[in-house]
Amino acid sequence: MRMPLRWLAEYADVAPGTTGADVAAALVSVGIEEEDLHGGDITGPLVVGKVLDFEEQVQKNGKPIRYCLVDVGENGQMLSEGKHQEIVCGATNFAVGDLVVVVLPGATLPGGFDISARKTYGRVSNGMICAEDEIGLGSDHDGIIVLSRLLGEEAAADLKPGDDAIALLGLGEETIEANVTPDRGYGFSVRGLAREYWHAQGSPAGGFRDPALVRAADANDSGYPVRLDDDAPINGRAGADRYVARVIRGIDPTRPSPAWMQQRLTAMGMRPISLAVDVTNYVMLAVGQPLHAFDLDKLSGSIVVRRARAGETLRTLDDVKRTLSTEDLLITDGGERVLALAGVMGGASSEVDDSTTSILIESAHFDPTSVARTSRRHKLVTEASKRFERGVDPKLGPAAAQLAVDLLVEHGGGTVDDGVTDIDHTTEPPAYLLDVTEPSRIVGLDYPRERVVQILRDLGCTVDETGEGADDTHVLVTPPSWRPDLLDGPDYAEEVARIDGYNNIPSTTPTPVEGQGLTHGQRTRRVVANALAGAGLTEVLTYPFVAESIADDLMLPADDDRRHAVRIANPLSEERPLLRTSVLASLVDALRRNVARGHRDVALFELGLVFLPGGPLAKAPIPSVLSRPDDETLEQLYAAVPPQPRHAALLMTGQAEHVGWWGPGRAADWSDAVAAVQTVAHALAVEVVVANDPAHAPWHPGRCARITLVDGTLVGHAGELHPKVLAALDLPARTVAAEFDVDVLVAASAEPVQARPFSTFPPAMTDIALLVESHVPAADVEAALRQGAGEALESVTLFDVYEGERIETGYRSLAYRLTFRAPDRTLTTDEVNRFRDAAVAAAARATGAVQR
Repeated sequence: MRMPLRWLAEYADVAPGTTGADVAAALVSVGIEEEDLHGGDITGPLVVGKVLDFEEQVQKNGKPIRYCLVDVGENGQMLSEGKHQEIVCGATNFAVGDLVVVVLPGATLPGGFDISARKTYGRVSNGMICAEDEIGLGSDHDGIIVLSRLLGEEAAADLKPGDDAIALLGLGEETIEANVTPDRGYGFSVRGLAREYWHAQGSPAGGFRDPALVRAADANDSGYPVRLDDDAPINGRAGADRYVARVIRGIDPTRPSPAWMQQRLTAMGMRPISLAVDVTNYVMLAVGQPLHAFDLDKLSGSIVVRRARAGETLRTLDDVKRTLSTEDLLITDGGERVLALAGVMGGASSEVDDSTTSILIESAHFDPTSVARTSRRHKLVTEASKRFERGVDPKLGPAAAQLAVDLLVEHGGGTVDDGVTDIDHTTEPPAYLLDVTEPSRIVGLDYPRERVVQILRDLGCTVDETGEGADDTHVLVTPPSWRPDLLDGPDYAEEVARIDGYNNIPSTTPTPVEGQGLTHGQRTRRVVANALAGAGLTEVLTYPFVAESIADDLMLPADDDRRHAVRIANPLSEERPLLRTSVLASLVDALRRNVARGHRDVALFELGLVFLPGGPLAKAPIPSVLSRPDDETLEQLYAAVPPQPRHAALLMTGQAEHVGWWGPGRAADWSDAVAAVQTVAHALAVEVVVANDPAHAPWHPGRCARITLVDGTLVGHAGELHPKVLAALDLPARTVAAEFDVDVLVAASAEPVQARPFSTFPPAMTDIALLVESHVPAADVEAALRQGAGEALESVTLFDVYEGERIETGYRSLAYRLTFRAPDRTLTTDEVNRFRDAAVAAAARATGAVQR
């Protein structure tokens, strides 16, 4: 929202010598962010010029260039021969005799652009004929400024070459551009920003002059017929709850808008169009109430505000035919012909044009939600919609209509009908019982009761100190009509702090209180990540969105719960509309991307949530944001949310150990994936059991390990991915992977683990070779050895597997190293032999193993 300094000074006291930067700083002090400063940075000569003649030549690049002779009057710099200025111009939207804006050598344009005579397109150009954007007048660069079109023929007739264009166009005046937050819709007007500037100056008595305090004509029964007929309100709120209509007849359609109004509209970034349109725009910018002007002669005799019917269309003022939704609120002629999208844009059928002499002024209040939905549905953002969807003062309609009527009569002639329509279904905002000590408690500063009450009254609130519930510490506060955002104690506390001055709040470093530190789950997750990173894997973060084809690519069985995925209502990409049920489902994208970029040896891992609905979910209700949902609603919400356990997944491809002087390298295999999970479990002091799982997708049936807790609780799977899965996902052959449930490990590691004392006595190591059938898992043999060896066993290591010569077909030899150590003595040879023999006997009973 822009605001010229001179316009601000009409509504608020501005001290002499105040600059745009001063005003911007004052607005920042009350929470209105400065966006930019415009104007005031042009130095002349910038003058009115008259095009006397030009020669047009088409250049080699096809661009037409005009070599112009321009009369710039006595203020211009004449050439030594006494000729007029020769200026090279690339625009073609002007003719001989037009008055244009010319910047001459020695001037400086916005942005510090210095003008000098220079050679261009083969000739010397003594200055430049200006476009709007070049002098900060607007954003148009389609052609240069022709003053008769910008100001009107009547205003341009009084101009002569050499007149100062800076003063003519108001370019010497500074304009502040402020960034108004969505909750402060009143700030989308000079009235609103002037009020904020007044607050920044301490809200001095008489320092703010509200332009909306105009005496509006009273409503009567002879006004233009209007009916509000919303049969499908959104969220129970009618689309329109106030509609003011005023009629002016006999306007002279040839009269232009006054020059001062055109200058202000231009400074605000809007293009002057015609008197009727300019007046409605001017009033909107002044007080914040959007208006619309209908050509009265194009109406049948009544206005009906209703919702659209299925199949209705409207050609809007931007010449686009739009198919309407049944949620769109419409302004209609007698309930049939559509005239406008309420609060957004008017239709072409009732547009004010050059022949319009009678006008119906609409000044209405529309529901913000209804306007916002229509604006987004039709991708149509207008100055009116921006204000309505942020909240317009519902009491402003009559005053804004009166301002527009007065300006039209003053500058366009005509007479105003005695009839005044004002259908008012608005309600007063409720009073809030405010604890006057709450601002002090929330902000941390001492705000006396008198200061709190004074600030609230300066804001426009009605403060009742004697009503029901009021006492020494409580007052009844009713917010002003333009502040629908003031609802409760924290809102008022924020306003007290804002108006009193954010700079009065000291910057102090808070003293931290003793906290609880990280939770067990947080510590566990960090241990998991650190263990995997320490094992040489790189952590990545992927989006949890996957394609519908991922379940087939992973070869998941038809009855696998991982096929039941949650579909996103508004996905970022239609190609990935599902939430992942496996971290591997999204991690494969990261691996594929790295391999495609030339990385052959890659080891990645990710910790993240998966979404496991296990079937259809219940439909979630949409609770109100005005209060906390009740228990039943919360249960329905939770029932509509899938379980979201935290998983970790890893992928490895290429070399696990690189070739070097130490010997040949080694490719990553299934054992590396299993070892990574075991490393995590060891870091958490959680004992896990590894067993073969021949039928769990997407792993290879012969190279997949099922990892469980000792009690059988599933932790995850690890191993080599199935060749068909690798082909479907375009991944390298023999890629290995693992995925495990971190939440299971969190629960399993909840109890503290007592560290065993370290024995200072020497270990005793003995090797055994056991002959077992080939189908017997080595893990089963190891488990039996551990069970039989007793407590003195420190470790069991499989160091050799042999099948071949001198080994019977269908059998293999497993060689283990057993390490024994006692905590209190050095073990004897007899003790070690006894422990070894017990271990071998246990293995024989459990697996049929025979010692070689």
